[in-house]
Amino acid sequence: MTEPDFLRTTRAFYDAIAEDYADHFREEVGARPMDRAVLAGFADLVQAAGAGPVADLGCGPGRVTAHLDALGLSVFGVDLSPRMVALARRTHPGVRFEEGSMTALDVPDGALAGVVAWYSIIHTPQERLPDVFAEFHRLLAPGGHLLLAFQVGDEPLHLKEPFGHPVSLGFRRRQPDRIAEMAGRAGLAVRARTVREPEEDMGESTPQAYLIIRKPAAAGGS
Repeated sequence: MTEPDFLRTTRAFYDAIAEDYADHFREEVGARPMDRAVLAGFADLVQAAGAGPVADLGCGPGRVTAHLDALGLSVFGVDLSPRMVALARRTHPGVRFEEGSMTALDVPDGALAGVVAWYSIIHTPQERLPDVFAEFHRLLAPGGHLLLAFQVGDEPLHLKEPFGHPVSLGFRRRQPDRIAEMAGRAGLAVRARTVREPEEDMGESTPQAYLIIRKPAAAGGS
């Protein structure tokens, strides 16, 4: 099967900027109380449902994966970029990382208690998102939880030559209501939805959204 262009472009972009990206965002989770609170709430939900493996999809250099590991989850990271995966393994040697795509993960149906897509649905074209949510549904065990984070908005952002590298990539902002509707069509139910104002002192210019979504425990569940 031919790999979609957006996956090749995304991989090349993050391979090019991996080291600089990791240095720039090294302390991001620790510096953002709201992020920590959402990640802790997600971890509590997964543990209350009986724990089980969790996949951090689009994990980049592994900072969120490592944070979830420290919260007690059995978590592994997956990223398209071989250089990001190598960097994550080097930085967090006690955590598992592997190459892969959230569009078709090599994991059995219903094998995961949790899935995290932390600012990683932002490179997927709108018309491909239903397939991504169908994959989330396939991966999750009944009662499993999905955590999404993304910038709120309608206008896309195109980043050119970040950190001086001759690469560019589009970033798609999303609307929480539309994402919730799409999750519902995939058989998933939103449990919590939070939108916070941008932290301008940390370089944010748009609101940020967090959605915690659950796969029903049984037919007709919520």
